[in-house]
Formats: sequence, C-alpha cells, structure tokens
Amino acid sequence: MPTSSYQERRGEIETYFDRTAADAWGRLTSDAPVSRVRATVRAGRDLMRATLLGWLPADLTGRRLLDAGCGTGALAVEAARRGATVVAIDVAPTLIALAQERSPKDLGVGSLEFLVGDMTDPALGTFDHVVAMDSVIHYRSEDVVVLLAKVAARTQGSILFTYAPRTPLLAVMHAVGQFFPRGDRSPAIVPVSPKRLAQLIAAEAGLAGWHLGRTQRITRGFYTSQALELIRGPSGAPIGGPAHP
Repeated sequence: MPTSSYQERRGEIETYFDRTAADAWGRLTSDAPVSRVRATVRAGRDLMRATLLGWLPADLTGRRLLDAGCGTGALAVEAARRGATVVAIDVAPTLIALAQERSPKDLGVGSLEFLVGDMTDPALGTFDHVVAMDSVIHYRSEDVVVLLAKVAARTQGSILFTYAPRTPLLAVMHAVGQFFPRGDRSPAIVPVSPKRLAQLIAAEAGLAGWHLGRTQRITRGFYTSQALELIRGPSGAPIGGPAHP
C-alpha cells in the first residue's frame, strides 16, 4: 500500500497543479512567452523529454506505454505518434483537460487515452514501458521506491523516471523554501541522493529482477533533474548502455 506520507503529498500536488499553478503550467508547456527563469525550465524539460523518448524504441507499434504524471501530454503525444498505445494519467483534472484539448486527432496507428487518477492503480492494466518525467520529484526516496515497485509489478520492459539529484544548490533551495508560508509555495521538490536511491532500489523486494540502466542529468538554468532507467531482466543481463553522471 502507498505510505501515508505519499498520500498526503499526493493531495498537496493535486491541489497545487489543479488550482494554484494550472494557468502558469499551461503557459510553461505551451509556446507562449514566459520569463527568462521559466524559459530555462521549459528548455530543461524539453531536453529531458527528448532524452527519455530517446531511451524508448523508435518504433513503439504494438507496445503499451504508461505516461505516469503526464501533465499537459507532450511526451504522451510523441509516444503515440511512434505507434504506442498510451495511457496518460495525472492527479490534476485541470491539466488532463488541457492535455485533451491540445491532443492532435491524427496519431497514425498509435492511440492515446488521458485519465485522472493514480499511477499505481492496478485497473490501468499492464505495460511494456512506463515513463514518469518529473512526477515523483516531490516525494521522499523511500516513497519513490515504493511507487516504482508497484508500477514494476505491471511492467514488462522498462521504467524511465526522473528525480531531483541532491546538489548543494538544490539543498539550499529546499531549505529556504521551508521558510515560506505553506499557502505561498508549491509542494517542495525533495532532493534525493543518487547513491541512497540506488541502495533502496537494490533492497526493494518488489524490484527484484530489475536493474539500473542509463542515467543522465539535465541542467538548464533553474531546471535540474536526473533521468534513470530501470530494466527488467535476469541477473547479469545487459542493462542498455553505460551510465552517465
């Protein structure tokens, strides 16, 4: 079962993205002009999305993919255009409504379904690939691993996700953020130690048979996020390429 800390934080994220930040997020994920700070975040997210898509097969025809925390749907659309059957889910109804509005009608042989809900819901079925771009960055590393294990139970191929790597700058930003009244700040991004995360993944029974694959840090101005690939396979199987710091 998801932990109480996960459920509490999930509620905060739903409120923030569905109400407080819906308009700002809509602008950030569009072509609308934004501030220089947000422009760096947009550029970082664009590069991260391209990186994760680059770790997926070029031809996804016949594959089922879960976009966990899809936001306004940019990654989901690209995966569907490659032929995937995409289930795109997010906790924020406002973002899902915007994603549906922006979704193109002609996706070729691919298909795309947007849903409001929880990425761990077993009713979503099974998948070949799962992508969670910047959707678990608000959770403690212990909760992130629990989420991964729940998703892994229904995934046959790979899980690609991002987390906020613990750096001196992010640690300071996280600490300073705690001084603001709760109503005046977004749900905090939780910096995670890559070493600690790897240890938790290795110790998680629900991730037995899964192995670390590629990793890539993307930094653009005010955007810093680390991509990590998990691959299902027998012990000692190739993990898909070298890791990058």
